[in-house]
Amino acid sequence: MDSDPSWVTTNITAELIRGALDLQPTEQGLLPHRLPTWARRQIPDDQLAVAEAQPSGVRLVFRTTSTAIELDVLPTKLAYVGAPPRPDGIYDLVVDGHLLDRGSVTGGNVRLVDMQTGATEIQPGSPGTLAFTDLTPDAKDVEIWLPHNEVTELVALRTDAPVEALPATGRKVWLHHGSSISHGSDAESPSTTWPAVAAAGGGVELVNLGFAGSAMLDPFTARAIRDTPADLISVKLGINLVNGDVMRLRAFGPAVHGFLDTIREGHPTTPLLVVSPILCPIHEDTPGPAMPDFSKLSEGQLNFLATGDPTDPTRLTLRMIRDQLAHMVESRAADDPHLHYLDGRELYGEADFAELPLPDQLHPDAATHRRIGERFAALAFAGGGALAVG
Repeated sequence: MDSDPSWVTTNITAELIRGALDLQPTEQGLLPHRLPTWARRQIPDDQLAVAEAQPSGVRLVFRTTSTAIELDVLPTKLAYVGAPPRPDGIYDLVVDGHLLDRGSVTGGNVRLVDMQTGATEIQPGSPGTLAFTDLTPDAKDVEIWLPHNEVTELVALRTDAPVEALPATGRKVWLHHGSSISHGSDAESPSTTWPAVAAAGGGVELVNLGFAGSAMLDPFTARAIRDTPADLISVKLGINLVNGDVMRLRAFGPAVHGFLDTIREGHPTTPLLVVSPILCPIHEDTPGPAMPDFSKLSEGQLNFLATGDPTDPTRLTLRMIRDQLAHMVESRAADDPHLHYLDGRELYGEADFAELPLPDQLHPDAATHRRIGERFAALAFAGGGALAVG
């Protein structure tokens, strides 16, 4: 961390951060969260607690003439017993709307997880510094997208010229909720997760409430969406309910209705798009739970298997969920003309799977994230789409 007096140190405040619902003061600085404090008190497991603190879609935004930028951060990296180390999280530098550079920060805390027992251990570490240099000296709008898969405490921001908060862009705010696919699992970088690609294509401001393994129709998530200012909302529902095997058909319909009812309490006429799961062959006709295959974990490869009973008509499958969601949205739309439905297979279907299969049977790769994001932008944000921005 540089102490050169020529640097300008700027306090990191809410004015400089977009995409977070809460900023928690820590001993080091600020920890962005994607759920508010009251909602975090209701989180039932570590899976969601870690996921919501991973800043997918969160970015540091400012205007400056700086030619060099340094950001001190304290990352908390995930590691798994018996698996090779994961790559360091990626920070994307976007200048005037264009991806200009990328960087990573080594060190930091390590959250060591034993996937077979569920045991976790925190190994403390020290902050590191992200540096971007050789920028042009003209005035420019800068976005630093934080790693979508690495908890990141913001410690200090230094530049070689003053920074100022960006004025409101006038772009509509799109709030999206979904699973690990929406969170960005296996995307190349934070600005290339499919929601980030879609937001760029649609010219909207992203608030990403995609939570790995945790799109479970939780009431506190619905209330967080209800209370968050947004011009456009989408919810991608289903895959975690199946692979987590968390409910049966009887509970599914009322839970979805309750989730949508809660959102509508705060956003009665906001365009709201319900998106069903993309194609996932292991769960199309076979219920969960999905179980990890550890046989190649030491080689860095983890696959998933569907283990539920396909003959049980009460167990949820993806085909069943799509049918149910389409019916519920059609029924509700009679009284809610701003409610819409999108079949997830229009974003990624059988032809896509043949060309770009899911590497671990659940999650799309980097190229597929781009494809899904581009298709969503064309289907939802373009003229005639459910979330058309005009």
